[in-house]
Amino acid sequence: MTKSDSLPEEIHTKRLLIRVARPSDGAMFNQAIVESAGQLKDWLGWVTPVPGIDDSEQSCRRAYARFLLNEDLMAFFLLKSNGVLVGGSGLHNANWDWRHFEIGYWGRTSHLGNGLISEGVSALAQYAIENLSANRVFLTTDEKNLASWRLAERIGFELEGTLRQDRKNLQGHLRNTRVYSIIPASR
Repeated sequence: MTKSDSLPEEIHTKRLLIRVARPSDGAMFNQAIVESAGQLKDWLGWVTPVPGIDDSEQSCRRAYARFLLNEDLMAFFLLKSNGVLVGGSGLHNANWDWRHFEIGYWGRTSHLGNGLISEGVSALAQYAIENLSANRVFLTTDEKNLASWRLAERIGFELEGTLRQDRKNLQGHLRNTRVYSIIPASR
């Protein structure tokens, strides 16, 4: 196992190029968010109100700056066959001392149901364990977001528990949060 102390600029899977969001990706990012806002609005605060192209470009620029500082990886899932943005994920809140990374994800509505988001999230988690020597890769999801927690379970994340009424959802009501993780089998 090769240990790295830097977030990856890109990862390849069978169907995807997973790469850091970069300056000039704003229009592509915005197009995917505009298409998918109806499906994402209940779970992701940054899609409501739907951002404009300039807002999306600024998000990409800030994300790239954080990547350069080795703090956070906002990653896009691009189809290798045609370069279309099909979703996103990332390794967030990197704790290099403890080797912990939080993972999040979203999918573009027109490309859901093909296993692309599962493929990308699984690759990022595997990369963190194998190449970044992660001791823990975790995610949190609203208990009512069935698609999100089912994806986590499908790719091998284990449910650690449910935090009851630990935060408010986007409608301002208390919500329960499911916590999942993957840890290495052994060191």
